[in-house]
Amino acid sequence: MKKHSWLYAFLLASPLVQAQSNSYWQQQVDYKMNVVMDAAKYRYQGHQELVYTNHSPDTLKRVFYHLYNNAFQPGSEMDARLQAIADPDRRMVKKVKVDGKEIKQSRIAQLKADEIGYLKIANFKQDGVAAVAKEVGTILEVTLAKPILPNSSTVLSLDFDGQVPVQIRRSGRNNIEGVEFSMAQWYPKMAEFDFEGWHADPYIAREFHGVWGNFDVNITIDKDYILGGSGLLVNKNEIGKGYQDAGITVTYPKKTKTLTWHFNAQNVHDFTWAADKNYLHDIQQVPGGATIHFLYKNNPKIIDNWKKAELETVKLMQFYNQTIGKYPYDQYSVIQGGDGGMEYAMCTLILGEGTYDGLIGVIGHEMAHSWFQHVLASNESKHSWMDEGFTSFLEDLGMNEIAEKKAANPHAGSYDSYYFMVNSGKEQPQSTHSDRYDYNQVYSINAYSKGDIFLSQLGYLIGRDNLMKTLKRYYSEFKFKHPTPNDIKRTAERVSGANLDWYLTDWTQTTNTIDYGIKTIESATDNVPRTGVTLERIGRMPMPLDILVEYTDGSRECFYIPLRMMSFEKDNPDASVKRTVLPDWAWAYPTYFFEIPKAQSSIQKITIDPSGLMADVKRDNNQYPKPEPVKK
Repeated sequence: MKKHSWLYAFLLASPLVQAQSNSYWQQQVDYKMNVVMDAAKYRYQGHQELVYTNHSPDTLKRVFYHLYNNAFQPGSEMDARLQAIADPDRRMVKKVKVDGKEIKQSRIAQLKADEIGYLKIANFKQDGVAAVAKEVGTILEVTLAKPILPNSSTVLSLDFDGQVPVQIRRSGRNNIEGVEFSMAQWYPKMAEFDFEGWHADPYIAREFHGVWGNFDVNITIDKDYILGGSGLLVNKNEIGKGYQDAGITVTYPKKTKTLTWHFNAQNVHDFTWAADKNYLHDIQQVPGGATIHFLYKNNPKIIDNWKKAELETVKLMQFYNQTIGKYPYDQYSVIQGGDGGMEYAMCTLILGEGTYDGLIGVIGHEMAHSWFQHVLASNESKHSWMDEGFTSFLEDLGMNEIAEKKAANPHAGSYDSYYFMVNSGKEQPQSTHSDRYDYNQVYSINAYSKGDIFLSQLGYLIGRDNLMKTLKRYYSEFKFKHPTPNDIKRTAERVSGANLDWYLTDWTQTTNTIDYGIKTIESATDNVPRTGVTLERIGRMPMPLDILVEYTDGSRECFYIPLRMMSFEKDNPDASVKRTVLPDWAWAYPTYFFEIPKAQSSIQKITIDPSGLMADVKRDNNQYPKPEPVKK
């Protein structure tokens, strides 16, 4: 080792071997697409030309595209995963009885040739020169005609032939509520290349990661269809259908059979649309903000719910604007379609039937994604908790804001789901790739609920005011970028001054749990009115502690134990209650002793974390005296 020490010193100092560049960069892609729909046959043909700009320090010899439609074919990776996972998505299977036993069969496996989805690519060129393009499942691998040098651009063009699959997951035709076309993940989409390399993940029904850019899209379709989706309708006064300016009457020549809808979406990383001949189209204006379009089936059973939801949607967008930062686009569309609810650039596709509470709840969640994913574009495949979890956090706050009865902890449902997962013994770290979970249920709880708690519990650590400042600063500094877990952590550190690397590590990269308990209560033996309390850390994950002491005379007092590795003391969360800041508690010590300056006989109750915002997995040992067991 010693005789090579000079070499190691050189390598460590050399900028050529640094793990990551100090400067941030991201790729750019600008699409132009012309698409002609044959609605009767559920097929479409298109030509795509894009300008790809390589802002990376790498020379690119290959590029990759996503061909999502190819997942909807018997034998695809999505089909195989659906048949192998223990708890398949109920929307993607059908229940049948075999030898008297109920089993779940993949709906994809049953698709016929005219029901499958596909994207077939032809005539691929780079700057007018043919390049080699090979379809590998849901990925198109392209060997370029010439390398793309750093800080240079190239023009990539192709023709594509697509078939819209029977609606099974997100995209497709004739969904369960009769919507004719839900056109999500429908075009050849450039894969993301960033500081980690290419993200050419196969599509097996999870989330996405896309390249920032602009879309100029022309869609030619039968004139009777009404469309909604990403972007602004450039030729709205030629199309009409409720999009035209006030006072404009739109008519078509008698021989008109098709219309060409021209959409333009700037600074987004996806493009989605839906079409139906029976859509109603309403518009609401957010004061000082975006125009919201509502497109839903002309079904008398749902019209009242949709009309009622429109004004509440405006209120939610106003709240999201105030809480995180202003929605940066001029329009947002809420569209009946898809198979549940899914976020897309400047729009969502949702199911439109069912209860009003269900409808506004889905709208509240999917629209919140416009901040956490479609402006703050984290890698959903690798860090689903930053997408679904942060969205759930904002949704919880928004739904509580418009609710008649306010909840003390609007995130309580997420805590309950997290505890269920921990007790199931099936938990996997949040750092697990979204495609690699053993159970869909564990993925969902990790992404939505545990991700929600990441922020809620962060508020417990650094204080609610610091949390909300963190979210606004995070949005301001990382909008239209691809933030990573470290970015939200560092933003919280910059706002609060706390050290939080331990929190990001334990919560997202391990299955370590929080479990603190009151071990013993001892009265003083020298007739001095004081009570000794010994606490114990049982779980691996450390936390600072808020402790509430309630006395028999009705008074209350708080004690705060900082966590040494945080190097931080948060402000008193309840100024109406006296608080004493105790010496810090270092993680390595399993127990902690402090004294209450009153006799034990005067103590009615002691509670660790009275707010319930610390996700302690065994709360029955957080109280003295211990609570009575719940009778079942």
